[in-house]
Amino acid sequence: MAKNVVDEPSEEVVANAKKDRAERRGPFARIALFLRQVVNELKKVVTPTRKELLSFTGVVLVFVVIMMGLVAVLDLGFGTLVAYVFGNGPVN
Repeated sequence: MAKNVVDEPSEEVVANAKKDRAERRGPFARIALFLRQVVNELKKVVTPTRKELLSFTGVVLVFVVIMMGLVAVLDLGFGTLVAYVFGNGPVN
C-alpha cells in the first residue's frame, strides 16, 4: 500500500514549530529544558567493563607512543633539513 506523504509534516514545518516554542519559553524554562535533556542523555551512557576499560586504555597509550615517535622523527628530519638550508650543517 502506498504511503500518504501529504499527512507527514515536512522538516521545515517541524523546525519552525520548535523555533516558535523555544522563543515563547522564558529563560528559566529553557534552562530547565536543557537540564532535563542533559539528564536524559546521561541515562543513555553505558559504563565500560573493567576489561573493556583496560583494553581501551592500552589502545590509547599505544597510539600516543606511536604518534610521539612519528613527531620526533619528523622534528629531527626537519631540524636537520633547516640546518643544511641555513648552512650550519648537521647539528650534533
